[in-house]
Amino acid sequence: MTGAAPGLDGRGWALLAALALLWGASFIFIKVAATEIPAFTLVFFRVGLAALVLHALVLARGMTYPVQPAIYGRYLVMGFLNNFVPFTLIVYATTRLGAGSASILNATTPIFALVVAHFATADERITPAKLLGILLGIGGVAAMSGPQAVAGLTGDLLAVGAMLVATFGYGLSAVYGRRFAGIHPTVSATCQLSAATLLLLPLMLVVDRPWTLDMPGVEPLLALVALAVLSTGLAYIIYWALIVSAGGTNTMLVTLLIPVVSLFFAWLVLGEDFTLSEAAGMVLIGLGLAVIDGRLLRRMRAHSRLRA
Repeated sequence: MTGAAPGLDGRGWALLAALALLWGASFIFIKVAATEIPAFTLVFFRVGLAALVLHALVLARGMTYPVQPAIYGRYLVMGFLNNFVPFTLIVYATTRLGAGSASILNATTPIFALVVAHFATADERITPAKLLGILLGIGGVAAMSGPQAVAGLTGDLLAVGAMLVATFGYGLSAVYGRRFAGIHPTVSATCQLSAATLLLLPLMLVVDRPWTLDMPGVEPLLALVALAVLSTGLAYIIYWALIVSAGGTNTMLVTLLIPVVSLFFAWLVLGEDFTLSEAAGMVLIGLGLAVIDGRLLRRMRAHSRLRA
């Protein structure tokens, strides 16, 4: 791929913040829904309901689906890399590592995206600013998660490996998704989630055997619907818009913002305390994003030259 390097303008940063908000809120929805819905059933209905809603939106707005059969094979690859692999492995890893350790590993996603993009594209190269900014962001996530979460990374190496494979899948899919340029983000989100639903169906049937389960209550069902419609359907429309306009590496910066949003919702909804280490982590994440964006540093250098 050639052309100008993709970047985050004002609209891009707004979309990134919206995506972080939707995916950060997903942890609240999952926490409520998972009280009565098994993990793989939850994941299956998350993507399946989202796909149904998006199909209805595509038809209602008169959008057209791709006509080339080969492109649906590519969406299967996207569904595998971006949903099937990470969703299933993260469920496994989080139960064994805990949410804090998992969030630190999840924040490595931009590193994988940056490395893959460097070798697979001509316009998303590794730069010192990007690398420094991402490392600062990962440090911020580690600070927010606390020393126990950092220490937990040395415990269950199999779970750590599973989480890293999941984040590598996210990073790989973010770069792979650039080949769908020219297709409306809503259509791409619909096709990807439909493919993921097909891939997850056998796993859900074999592991959870949903026909043996009791009907969930109202609150878990409402949480599942919110998870599907908002944190999956709407979120993936934004995700695809960012992939096309800002590139894979910039899109995956969302994993640095998700812990901040999750912390906010935990404070707002669950009444959890806000600690000094969490505040320090947020500052590091903000600093890392400022380094990646570059505009603040350019203004500071310009101001310094004017004063000299």
